[in-house]
Amino acid sequence: MAQALNRLGYLGIGLAITGGLANSVLYNVEGGHRAIIFDQLREGILPDVKGEGTHFFIPWIQRPIFFDVRSTPRNVAVVTPSKDLQTVSITLRMLYRPSIPHLPTIFKTSGADYDERLLPSFANEELKTVVAKYDATELITQRDDVSAKIRERLNQRCNNSHIILDDISITHLTFGKEFTQAVEHKQVAQQEAERARFLVEQAEQEKLANIIRAEGDSKAAELISAALKESGSGLIELRKIEAAKEIASTMSKSRNVAYLPGNNNGMLMNLQL
Repeated sequence: MAQALNRLGYLGIGLAITGGLANSVLYNVEGGHRAIIFDQLREGILPDVKGEGTHFFIPWIQRPIFFDVRSTPRNVAVVTPSKDLQTVSITLRMLYRPSIPHLPTIFKTSGADYDERLLPSFANEELKTVVAKYDATELITQRDDVSAKIRERLNQRCNNSHIILDDISITHLTFGKEFTQAVEHKQVAQQEAERARFLVEQAEQEKLANIIRAEGDSKAAELISAALKESGSGLIELRKIEAAKEIASTMSKSRNVAYLPGNNNGMLMNLQL
């Protein structure tokens, strides 16, 4: 019994040692990552790039270095003067990833933290260069053109360093306090000018309406005068009769009014019911 237990103990120790040795010579590359090998006995960084999965390496001589090769966002904020010396605060958003075949070169020239070393510097320089070519007003009205030029220059710089830019966009663009106040005052002045223009047009329309109304009244007076000359007082008497009929029709529909024929000559009397 004791011998069996000893054998199991030795077996467990052997398995533990074997597992430890296996762990010490194996490494895993996670999804969305790549690895390169640093070899102390050879030329340093080996040229091969290891893909996802489990790989072998020589302990104490070789060391895996991991890179995230997925698109990663990064914001870079810069404060710089425009062509007309207005203070511009601009924020650029970039989606970047390393070029997988060039990972050994990236590590040799910039290190594993290449993004921290290169992207802020590239973005700062190119933003200042492009913004200095535009006035503050042009930065607003020609924002797409500004963004396109920044994208072109940054792509060129990053390609030289084996960094791929999937997207570049301006997410924030503001100006100094003085320029902002000047823009606000200009907008208020434009609104006041539009309001004054509207009031002038309204007055002109009212004036035109009064002229047309006066011309209509004058024409009606001329027609009435001509009719009186042709038919004498008959037209007036006809208008009186029409008005009396209209008044009588309206009052006869009232519940408190009764019609008294005969000697009263068709008088209407108010009766309280």
